[in-house]
Amino acid sequence: DRLQLLIVYNMGKPNDLVKGALDLLILKMLIEPKHAWAIAKRIQQIQQGSLYLALHRLGQLAWIKSEWQQTEAGRMTKFYSLITPGRRQLETELANRDRLSAAINLVVQEA
Repeated sequence: DRLQLLIVYNMGKPNDLVKGALDLLILKMLIEPKHAWAIAKRIQQIQQGSLYLALHRLGQLAWIKSEWQQTEAGRMTKFYSLITPGRRQLETELANRDRLSAAINLVVQEA
């Protein structure tokens, strides 16, 4: 589903892009009349699917690892954690965000 891929792509992007994807999703769903609970349920399904796609993608990039562990309740579940390349990528992403933020602040201050 292209819309789901758009949401996955926008994960980690500025909030306006994520809000734009959410607006698009809601508008598309409202082609047929729906009540708010049905809209919320569908968004939750898509977001959950997007999360798993993103985790899979980050694992393929070797930025995170996953391993099965037992929870306090005794259930086996998959836990995810950063590995060294992922920590480097996080630092890169944070630096990019800081540069973008500084550039935006500079433009806003000049205006």
